[in-house]
Amino acid sequence: MTQKIAVLTGASRGLGRSIAVHLARQGVGVVGTYHSRKDDADAVAAEITAAGGQAVMLQLDATRTASFGAFAESLSEVLQASFGRADFDFLINNAGIGINAPFAETTEEQFDDLIQIQLKAPFFLTQKLLPMITDGGRILNVSSGLARFTLPGFAAYASTKGAIEVLTRYLAKELGERQIRVNVVAPGAIETDFSGGAVRDNEAVNSAIASTIPLGRVGRPDDVGGAVAAILSEGFSWANGTRIEVSGGQNV
Repeated sequence: MTQKIAVLTGASRGLGRSIAVHLARQGVGVVGTYHSRKDDADAVAAEITAAGGQAVMLQLDATRTASFGAFAESLSEVLQASFGRADFDFLINNAGIGINAPFAETTEEQFDDLIQIQLKAPFFLTQKLLPMITDGGRILNVSSGLARFTLPGFAAYASTKGAIEVLTRYLAKELGERQIRVNVVAPGAIETDFSGGAVRDNEAVNSAIASTIPLGRVGRPDDVGGAVAAILSEGFSWANGTRIEVSGGQNV
């Protein structure tokens, strides 16, 4: 059986790191991207390699759409050199930023950064890489529980995540002829660097959010990494155009 290969943006830390590790445990080859944290990305690749998996890291600047053509060329070279293939099976659009600002104080620059990195970049990177995705492959976009429930300070952030959920449905519709399944995963509050690490590092914030989750705790990166690996498994192959929330039932 041909080894599956995943291209994962934002693989150097947080959810991306966990997703990369969990996919590798299932035997999936990983091509991860990083923006500026090369050392962190290399550490993820080394961890996967030490465990018997295969991972390569490439630099990608999601703020520069014009660079996506060069990235696609680099990816093509890596796929051939490292995996002996010209295509790949899974694209996970995970890279993103977190901006917490009240609606009345959100700047145009903050808004533009969110649109660029969390909507424009996935849109045009997917478009650029589409010829390299195998027929019958999968695309998984990353949204947020904040697209369903609301917390003050995330109006702009959550709006971009709502847009990525709409885009997911359109991609599922338009790529069906190639049997490419397109879904979106929506994590709830997770103990990562998001929003300055408040959920992870601030005990009061952690406890307050945990009180809104029936399972009694906030999420951990491995809760999402394991879920993504499951969503991309063959047992989940009939899901298409679907939003899968991984939040422990936050604010149900």
